Amino acid sequence: MKTYDIAVIPGDGTGPEVIREALKVLDAASARFGFKLNYTHYDLGGERYLRTGETLPDSVLAELRRFPAILLGAIGHPGVKPGILEKGILLRIRFELEQYINLRPVRLYDARFCPLKDKRPEDIDFVVVRENNEGLYTGAGGFVFKGTPHEVAIQESINTRRGVERCLRYAFEFARKRHAQTPWRGLKPEEVAEGKRAQLTLCGKTNVLTYAFDLWERAFHEVGREYPDVKRDYAHVDATTMWFVKNPEWFDVIVTDNMFGDIITDLGAMIQGGMGIAAGGNINPAGTSMFEPIGGSAPKYTGKGVINPLAAICAGQMMLAHLGETAAAAAVEEAVIRVVREKLKSLAAGQMGYSTSEVGDLVASLV
Repeated sequence: MKTYDIAVIPGDGTGPEVIREALKVLDAASARFGFKLNYTHYDLGGERYLRTGETLPDSVLAELRRFPAILLGAIGHPGVKPGILEKGILLRIRFELEQYINLRPVRLYDARFCPLKDKRPEDIDFVVVRENNEGLYTGAGGFVFKGTPHEVAIQESINTRRGVERCLRYAFEFARKRHAQTPWRGLKPEEVAEGKRAQLTLCGKTNVLTYAFDLWERAFHEVGREYPDVKRDYAHVDATTMWFVKNPEWFDVIVTDNMFGDIITDLGAMIQGGMGIAAGGNINPAGTSMFEPIGGSAPKYTGKGVINPLAAICAGQMMLAHLGETAAAAAVEEAVIRVVREKLKSLAAGQMGYSTSEVGDLVASLV
């Protein structure tokens, strides 16, 4: 029996509640498909920080390197100043474990939950590949004359050829593989019949950010010549947000930098039904990857049993796919789709018609 050692960080707020349901579904999938998941739990988060002053000890980071995957619940505590946990835990894991890809599927499961008029599941089915280790998130910059009327704040966007190219190459490979597996995604029936290629859209701002995105655009076309089967497209970030709302069916795979990716994926979450269904992966293709719901810790719902666990369950589904358990991952996603379409009244916390644990039970029973 194949065995996978998984690090689990339930985290803050409702994180432990949604992780509990994700593990329930993962256990059902592993039992059905004949593999084993061994979990090691870590108490990283706000409570540990308030108790000990630690965010992510070096010894724990060293342990995390030994796992193929991490399942994260949420980080964020109302008693901790914003930025401390995010930088000390999330960004440190992403950067030091070189999780240089943030992967965000945007897929609508039920038209009832889409805020866009007349959009169907086949219209909203794309993936954002976000560079995850560079850009404005490196922390480069500083203050001059801080706290005075002459204060200057500088935040620098760092983009290296190495970092940009490895992200682009991952995106091209992903677009090629996605098209080969499911060629109808993002395409109209007549386009599939014509054999239209997979499409990769570079989202940037070449008309203003003329240094960073000059590098991105040149590398995009240079690397793209190695992938003649993938059509190359470009859209400014402001146009991208417009088309997400007006014509999301135009997109297949999108690649972008750290900041723009952070912004457009939240819009993507809204058009796919909300934060309750949105999951993401922080990927190191050759090392430890981390999977998480993107909605945050939602502290006001803690302990009430009303938070939607589907995003955490979908994060677990992404983890299974990453580990190579593709049949199990497909079964989990199909179970989520059935629960969303056949059972739930809403994807919002407290409005689902079921408790957090009941939603987990429903998905687990259908895997």
